Amino acid sequence: MAFRKDLLLISSWIKPNTKVLDLGCGNGELLKILKQDKNISGYGIDNDIKNIKLSLRNNVNVLQMDLDKGLNGFELESFDYVVLAQSLQVIKNPKELLNQMLRIGKEIIISFPNMGHWSSRIQLLTCGVMPVTGNLPYAWHDTPNIHLCTIKDFLKFCKDNNFEILEHSITDNNQKTNLLTKMIPNLFGKIATFRIK
Repeated sequence: MAFRKDLLLISSWIKPNTKVLDLGCGNGELLKILKQDKNISGYGIDNDIKNIKLSLRNNVNVLQMDLDKGLNGFELESFDYVVLAQSLQVIKNPKELLNQMLRIGKEIIISFPNMGHWSSRIQLLTCGVMPVTGNLPYAWHDTPNIHLCTIKDFLKFCKDNNFEILEHSITDNNQKTNLLTKMIPNLFGKIATFRIK
């Protein structure tokens, strides 16, 4: 099975024999990778019944929850890692969710599509319409994305909220870095991934 490349990067940051909570787990492929390769224990959370059924088929423990209603049912530092992969932009109150993630996890890992990528800027500049890209494939009127951000936005958000960034990766869709993604990440990075405590 071919896994999403961003999930392979995230899994490389997670130590073996740890506890992981995957928020917006989709079909559970991250937890499946981690169980096979790193002997982790963990749970996925999703609100979509189709994703829950897919996770169960992948032998992933999954809970049906609405992330916008919070994570109050989990105790302080009950997980080593709490992951939010490619879902930050659909959360109604990102600051509240990140605070709760930091409460229940020793570290958190977040990835999101970069709205500041040059292709989005060109579409907005030349066409005058909200961009539709491979990472943001919805039209403005049917998108689940309500909080799009750029890498610079997220860095400022972390600084303003005293979130310590332990590691980050700014890449293209194939999780590759190059000179441009290193020198001007906000313009050339498509996917941003951060490890925070």
